[in-house]
Amino acid sequence: MSVAVEVTLGTIAQINPGLNTSSGHADEDVDFLPMSAVEAASSTAMATETRPLSEVRKGYTSFADGDVLLAKITPCFENGKIAQVRTNCRFGFGSTEFHVLRANAAKLDARYLVHFLRRDQVRIDGERKMTGSAGQRRVPKHFLESLSIPLPPTTEQRRIAAILDQADALRAKRREALAQLDSLTQSIFIEMFGDPAMNERHWPRRLVKDIGVVVTGNTPPRANPENYGDEIEWIKSDNINTPSYYLTRAEERLSETGRALGRTVPAGSILVTCIAGSPECIGNSAMTDRQVAFNQQINAFIPTEGNAHFYYGQIQVGKRLIQEASTNGMKGMVSKGRFEQIEFIIPPLKLQETFGTRVLAVEKQRDLQRDSLAEIDALFASLQHRAFRGEL
Repeated sequence: MSVAVEVTLGTIAQINPGLNTSSGHADEDVDFLPMSAVEAASSTAMATETRPLSEVRKGYTSFADGDVLLAKITPCFENGKIAQVRTNCRFGFGSTEFHVLRANAAKLDARYLVHFLRRDQVRIDGERKMTGSAGQRRVPKHFLESLSIPLPPTTEQRRIAAILDQADALRAKRREALAQLDSLTQSIFIEMFGDPAMNERHWPRRLVKDIGVVVTGNTPPRANPENYGDEIEWIKSDNINTPSYYLTRAEERLSETGRALGRTVPAGSILVTCIAGSPECIGNSAMTDRQVAFNQQINAFIPTEGNAHFYYGQIQVGKRLIQEASTNGMKGMVSKGRFEQIEFIIPPLKLQETFGTRVLAVEKQRDLQRDSLAEIDALFASLQHRAFRGEL
């Protein structure tokens, strides 16, 4: 690799340069990119929405095809919403929470720039330099202007960017395969049993309390730090992370004392979020593959008959069965009593077990894809680290 000099980003790229839209007509369609359209996992953002120029000319951030967008507000910046934008129209507009970086093409390749900005170190340094109050903290423009970037010749920049693009494309394919597997389980359920909330196939129904046990979680008093230790995982609603089939690992654990005060369930139980800050979180669910304790935002369903994987699939597909049992309070809640009165469809046990077998086969494939993605992520991180140290 050619020797790279260190320069400040502000000398080779414009930060928030704006666009001259005076030649545009008021009713001309322009690309529009909300913050939600920029995915943290992708280094490219495609504009798929249009609006009239008159609607967005004032009050929004303008950009051109090939510009790099960087989310400046927390937590979008920390989550990695940094991407090169591709447009279809003459002009593009988006959220006011974007910084726009326009590379000087004679000195800086835009793909090289986007890969540089997506490094963990940039996000760590940017978070430290954020200004503003809690919840409204933003990366200031001067942080980007003064950011030091290694600058080899443009031919070398394009070579580095091409290597990182190829590795990134492999990651994207693995994520796509995982996304297809995530939806496959629910598709299998619908194909075999239909919508459990509608029950158009007229399966028999039974109350939850008649086919299993419902347990509400508990939080041991925090006033006594001895309740927390390393005896057993203590699950919160954050660990019920759809589309993960099983619970994610908890960072916090209870001690032996805390375990005695908490609620525990065995592997094969189904944990369901039943208290949440927003209604759409109610009904999120995960299967347990180990014994765990859990907090009071969660109800656990422990089947005493039937196939646990079938019931889990039913809760995933029929999430509104849980939501409709919620109270109408600001946060909403599905109490143990309300949960016990939910009716589940009960097809023949043989069909339930067939579904369970198919789901476990899908989950095995998902494990393989996750392992492969982890390996590719590690490879990409290594390439990214070497690229900007002059070692690639």
